[in-house]
Amino acid sequence: MGYGILTLTTPSCSTSIDYSRKPPEFQALSLRAVRIQCSNSSPDVPLTSEKLENEAPLTGSAFDFNKATLPLTHKSISSSKKVTLIRHGLSSWNVESRVQGSSNLSFLTETGVEQAERCKEALANIYFDQCFSSPISRAKSTAEIIWQGREQPLIFLDSLKEAHLYYLEGMKNVDAKQRYPKEYTTWREDPANFKVNGIFPLLNLWGTAREAWREILLTPGEHFLVITHKSILRALICTALGLGPERFRAIDVNNGGISVFNFNKRGEAMLQSLNMTAHMYSDHVYQY
Repeated sequence: MGYGILTLTTPSCSTSIDYSRKPPEFQALSLRAVRIQCSNSSPDVPLTSEKLENEAPLTGSAFDFNKATLPLTHKSISSSKKVTLIRHGLSSWNVESRVQGSSNLSFLTETGVEQAERCKEALANIYFDQCFSSPISRAKSTAEIIWQGREQPLIFLDSLKEAHLYYLEGMKNVDAKQRYPKEYTTWREDPANFKVNGIFPLLNLWGTAREAWREILLTPGEHFLVITHKSILRALICTALGLGPERFRAIDVNNGGISVFNFNKRGEAMLQSLNMTAHMYSDHVYQY
């Protein structure tokens, strides 16, 4: 083990590690001086509490360096924010194993209503400034149940609609696979390259997700509730984490699953929790 002085670079200063002084038992070791510097560090600017406050550190005393995550807004936001995401309850086409997409023909089942009620009870002790929802019926119905009794009106955003899957929508998965084997297989196994008449639905969804984040984060308030669909939820989560469409199926969210993000004033995201479902199997009430 080497002994020495360790100093680290922050976004505003650079330092080095000096191993020149060693106890006798380590004199035979050949140790090099190491310099650690961030890409945007400047040795001329002292680190101050004001600098840290302006940069809106995300995690208490930990430093979040510039460009450590991707900002989701093109400008600073008024305050740090928390966003809770929920997938709609079980729908009729979930039960029938149909491709739903942006279709508005699927509706909440009795189980889906119960799941929405469980979400409502699980979040009863948490204050939300606003609730945003997809206007598509299965998400809208879920939002109406969860938000019932809250003061502010629901806000419906077209940017929270589910991905448009064209001729696959409404088909049972088994039938879609048989009738359109190439297209269906691409959608299931390589969705980033799924193409319909020259259009890439998933690439469009990534753009829609970024638009939704901007609309939500630039709204006055500090804690928002968002209720929408599985594919757009995957896109929201991935875009917040800086992941591309090729990671689409790396994220899964259950019906009624709850995920939570924190955002600093630069619009950078930190995932707090993903797909919480304890409330689906118990009377668990969340506090965060």
